[in-house]
Amino acid sequence: MLQIVLEKPGQFAAHDGPEPTRAPGEALVRVHRIGICGTDLHAFAGRQPFFTYPRILGHELGVEILDPGSEPQGLKVGDRCSVEPYLNCGHCIACRRGKPNCCTSLNVLGVHSDGGMRPHLAVPTRKLHRSAKLNYEQLALVETLGIGAHAVERAEIKPDDFVLVIGAGPIGLSVIQFALVSGATLAVMDVSEARLAFCRDHLQVAHTLTPAQSPARLKEIGRGDLPTIVIDATGNPQSMAGTFELVAHGGRIVFVGLFQGDVTFHDPNFHRRELTLCATRNAPPQTFRDIIALVEAGRINTQPWITHRFALADTPKVFPEKIAGNPAVLKAMVEV
Repeated sequence: MLQIVLEKPGQFAAHDGPEPTRAPGEALVRVHRIGICGTDLHAFAGRQPFFTYPRILGHELGVEILDPGSEPQGLKVGDRCSVEPYLNCGHCIACRRGKPNCCTSLNVLGVHSDGGMRPHLAVPTRKLHRSAKLNYEQLALVETLGIGAHAVERAEIKPDDFVLVIGAGPIGLSVIQFALVSGATLAVMDVSEARLAFCRDHLQVAHTLTPAQSPARLKEIGRGDLPTIVIDATGNPQSMAGTFELVAHGGRIVFVGLFQGDVTFHDPNFHRRELTLCATRNAPPQTFRDIIALVEAGRINTQPWITHRFALADTPKVFPEKIAGNPAVLKAMVEV
């Protein structure tokens, strides 16, 4: 069985690997589509926290059930599913309190253990979310959409909020999708005019700006007020530190992006504004089900997302030459 392994930063290799073995409660699935995200790009570049090499990447997966196993939970052969790649322990304090997405011993497929860059995979049945309507590419996008959806859940957006999303890369775009659904006033800030144009043209974002235009442009959009919620999806320490100056008094900051380092802020400013600071990680199971329902209902449009496609076997050549470091890549999709 073909396996694409990231041997070390900057180097993929193709191997012939064994068929996966299954534990009780696991289904055997056929991988059809694999989405490439920032986690994979950072791993390729050697900048991914919580990561060891070699590793089979692939956690944004659209799959087909080949065998639902001993505990099918209603799944049957041929079902199309999205994979929730967050393998949690089920008994730590986070799991007991309904937050399996930040389990104390979380194991993420394609990050902490080998993922889906191979034709067949064994997955706990409880981590498979079925759809009779969505295709495999749409199902592979559910996980990345989940990052944005959960960030919006953490932000607790209300229709009368003014929301600023910083960063219009793939994760920022997933945040934007669900911020739009909330009905709040939305502005998007990025250094790339091309990405801002994508937001205006394809997502119908009314307000866009560059960092050079803030905070004056933000106050113009907010009719004199700064955003009540700022969601930073850049993973850039300077941008993240700058959010404390861009949020209104009594507002909320949500960090989606991740980097290896410390974030600092001026404590008197933090207290004076009585800010709420939140992290967000992954997405809980219900969010996967909610996203599938929204896409099925046509409320989330996945069509503009995929800009590049390539075959699994071509990954060692295509990934370094055409995907990594290419600013034109919004979402690359691997066809298995």
